[in-house]
Formats: sequence, structure tokens, C-alpha cells
Amino acid sequence: MRRSTLNVTVAVGFLAVAIGIAVARANPATAYEASVYAGTPALVWAGFALALAIAVGTTLSCRGRQQGLGIALGATTVTALVSLPVIRNYRFAGMGDALTHLGWTRDITAGGTLPHELFYPGLHAIATVLHFTGGVSIERALLIGMVVLFVPFLLFVPLVVRDMAGDGAAVGFAAIVSWMVLPINNIATHMGVHTNSNALFLVPAVLFAIVAFLRRRATIERLPFGLSPFSVLVFLTALLLLLVHPQQMFNVVILVGAIGGVQYLARRRFDDHPMLEHPTVYAQTLVLGGMFGLWALGNERFRSAASGLVYGLLAQDVGAGSEVGQRGGSLTEIGGSLGELFVKMFLDAAIVGLIVGLFILVVWLGRTSLDWETQSFVNYTALALLPLGGMFAVYFVGTPTMAFRQLGFIYVLITILAGIALAQFAGGLSTVITRPGANAVMALLLGACLVLGLVTVFASPLIYNPGQHVTPEMMSGYETGLDRGADGVPYAGMGYDPYRYDHGINGIAGGDDTIGGASAATGSVNASTFSAGNYSGAYPTDEYYFVHTEWDTTREIAVYNELNYRKAALEGLDTRPGVNKVVSNEEFEMYAISSEA
Repeated sequence: MRRSTLNVTVAVGFLAVAIGIAVARANPATAYEASVYAGTPALVWAGFALALAIAVGTTLSCRGRQQGLGIALGATTVTALVSLPVIRNYRFAGMGDALTHLGWTRDITAGGTLPHELFYPGLHAIATVLHFTGGVSIERALLIGMVVLFVPFLLFVPLVVRDMAGDGAAVGFAAIVSWMVLPINNIATHMGVHTNSNALFLVPAVLFAIVAFLRRRATIERLPFGLSPFSVLVFLTALLLLLVHPQQMFNVVILVGAIGGVQYLARRRFDDHPMLEHPTVYAQTLVLGGMFGLWALGNERFRSAASGLVYGLLAQDVGAGSEVGQRGGSLTEIGGSLGELFVKMFLDAAIVGLIVGLFILVVWLGRTSLDWETQSFVNYTALALLPLGGMFAVYFVGTPTMAFRQLGFIYVLITILAGIALAQFAGGLSTVITRPGANAVMALLLGACLVLGLVTVFASPLIYNPGQHVTPEMMSGYETGLDRGADGVPYAGMGYDPYRYDHGINGIAGGDDTIGGASAATGSVNASTFSAGNYSGAYPTDEYYFVHTEWDTTREIAVYNELNYRKAALEGLDTRPGVNKVVSNEEFEMYAISSEA
């Protein structure tokens, strides 16, 4: 393709993204949206689809500046997609941890909490700066901060692969796989205000610093204490990661320690090998481990998490196996299946993971055309997956949620290896068919995986998990209900504890995890008792406030198909003696329920 034609094509792609953003901005969310995909106008998706199609084609078929434009186009499109809650003026997004993070940020802006008093203050600090300097609301600042932390993932994945392999094809493939956002699994990692997930997107920046330290030689004099500029870069990026979430920093410590172990074995085994030319990472392992230890060991949240893991390992019927069985049964009752859900949520990840696994095997068998330097970096990363996989197995038995968070980190590394693996696969395929034919086949494969990846970036009814869009009506309803409730009367939700909204609205400083006697463990009515119409017996107090929002109703009635709560029970509240509606708007209702109900 002629350069002028290519430039026009890429320009059309950027124009399509711009039009999509403008249309999305002109159509803000006016009510609760169970799916950001369904709520966003079709013209937006047409623009994004056109841009991604151009980006994939350009990234695979071009090199140099033209490939860079294709990568920039794809990264811009995916960033715009991830930014839809901001672009479409969501009040907030996130019903669980996100509301607690909102409360912590509110405490920081009010001066009730200092950033360093939190275990992971990175996102909250960014949001605070955006709030004070940009004049945006705290809720919006957190959503923007989520996007800010996402962008390094798209930027540094291809940069890491360029340093590892130096091959334009590998860089292009890595960029496309990064657009699939494989670390997000919507089980324990989420696209939203969720610091553990947000930290995953900073990992490639740390990996870039590590690869730069191993491969590049500093052209300036060493810094004090014998440090090289690249060592300082490793420490600074790791510190930023630590402040966003220490769990992902711990994974980086394991990764660097594994690289150090491989280097040690290589020095004992070989007399001549590219690994012997790399500076050792022993000191980096000790420093990063020390940073994590000093920050984490003195924190109560870390100690509680560690205790929970030990308990999970020792307790019976605790672990991902029993949890998967329970969820599989529930899916069957509402007309779904684990197989269907796996295809929607994990097929793209499974395909990429299989390709990477086969590639690693081929590398270890010595059947690739990679140079020894690139093979060394592949071996570093592949062998680091062994201890990281061991951690996944431990979490899987002890705390299933942590296991899927660990899987998110593993898929950051798989995303990077996938660039090199797919380039090798395409190269082999081009010897059977033509290079354009190989690119076409790869474009179709990656395009299908890209669609699967992007339609599950956000939660939606497609995966039986409605979006956690917080509307102004929901927030104002909770503000009024929490402010006007009688002292000592607890609040209970419909499968959801209202204490999270208390965090988001009133902050957390100086308090605990309770409001009006309700807690994270007890702040939900008994589903079977409530559905039977026994409102007073559905909660273990003489009187309580029952609250539900449009999100609760959508989840329990529309998506879960009344699996737990019956629609008739909600409708019966308005006519039952002993039940009084005290707060109501279009998307929020609160009832005072007495022992007479």
C-alpha cells in the first residue's frame, strides 16, 4: 500500500474514534445501565470497530512509523472504550470495593486520613490531585485515575517486547494482544476503581525497566552507591506499583527473584551464554523484597489477608473447587452453564495461553529461529511462571478470589510472551502460504479474540453480571436514607449490604465497617424468608430498613431470573401492614419494616 493511501486510511481510523467519542459524549447515561455496551449508541461501536480493523491491519502489515501509527490508533480506541463511564458521564461505577475506595479518597480530601496511612494509596492520591487541580468531583476523579493507570499497559507491552525481541512483527502482535486486556477476568480483576486490578496495568512498566537494566548499558556515569540509571528506574517503577497495590509488587519480587535464580544456574552450568553477559538482579531482588516487606508487614490489612489464606488452606470445603460447583449449579438454574460462560469470558485467554504454552515448549526443544538473546528473555519469563503458578495453586486452595487475581498477573506475562509467540507462528505460516496470506489469517484469529476480549472488559448481563453503574438517583437515595434513618436501626439490602454506600458517602476515617448495626456479614435480608413474604422474619432484628436500587432489581429479577428473590415479594411491600416506604425515587427505595410486617 502506498504511503499516502496508508496515511489516509489511518487518518480515517482516528476520525472514526473521534466521532465515536463525540457521539458517546453527546449521549450521556440518563438512568441505570446494566450494560455499558447496550447503553452506548451503535454509531459509537461502528466507529470503534472501524478504527480497530484499520489498526489491526496496519499493525500487522507495516513496520516503522506506519506500524507505530497503527499501534497508536488501536491503543487510542481501546482507551476510549475503557473511558466510556467517564465519557458518558457516569456518576460513579462500582458497588463493592470501589465505594470503599471512594470513601478513603473522600477522607484524604477532607484531611481525615493521610495518603501514607492507607495500604495502597496510589489511586487515591491520583484522584485527590485531579480533584483539587482539575475541579472535578471525587467520583469522577477516581474514574479518570482508573484510565490513567490503564494507559501504561497499552504503552509498555509493545515496548517490553521490542526490547526483548527487537522484531517489528513481535511488537505488532504484542500490541494487538494487549488490546484484548486479558488480565481482566471479571471474577477477581475488574475494569474499574479496583486497585489490585489497576496495579496490573503498571506491571509492564516495571518489566520494561527490568529488561532495560538487563539488556542496555548505561552511557552515563554510575550514580552513587554504584547504582546505574536503569537500576533506579526499576526501583522507581516498582515503588509506584507498590503504592497502587502491594500484591502485584510481591509478584514482581517473585519474578525478579526467579530471574536471579535462572542467572545463578546459568553461571554454574554454562561457560558461554548470553545470560552471562546480563548484569545479575540479586541486589534488585533484595531491594524490592525489602521495599515490600517494610511496607506490608507492618500493615494490619496484610496480616489479616495472610491469616485468611492460612485458614483457607487448612479449612475444609474452602477453595475454588467448591465455589465453582456452587456457581455452576446457580447458572444452570437461570438457564446458563459453565461451558457457555467459559467461552464468553475465557476462550480468548485460553487460545492465547495455549499458543504461548506451545511456543515455550518449542523454545525449550530448540526448534525456533530466535536468537540466543531473545531466547534468554523468553526463558527468564517462562521459568518465572513456575513459582507464580505455584502461588496460583496455593491461592486456588486457600482463597479463590486471590487465585484469580494471581491469574491476572500471569496473563500480563502471557500477553508479553504472546507477541513473540505469534510472530514465530506467523513466520512459520508464511512459509506455507504467502506473507500477506499469513497476515490475513492472523488478523482474522486476533480479530475474533479481540472482540471476545473487549465485550467482556466491563461486567454486563452477557456474563450474568450486570454493570455496577452508580446513578445520581442511587447516590442521593442512599444519602437521604442514611441521613434520616433512626439511630440504632440497621439497614439491610437485597443480596447486597448497604455499608459500602456508607463508606462512599460518609468516608471511613474514625469509623468501622458498620452502619446502624448492619455489617458486611449481616446486612442482607434472608432471601427465602423475604421471598415468602415474611418481611419481619427476614432480618434478625425487631425492625430494620430495607433498601434496594435499580441495580439490585436488575440483578436479582432480570439477570438471575428470580433465583434468590421474588418480584412478588418486592411488590408486596407497598401493601403490607408494618411496612412503610420512607425514601423513594426512580432508582432507589427504602422501607421501614417493623415486627408487625
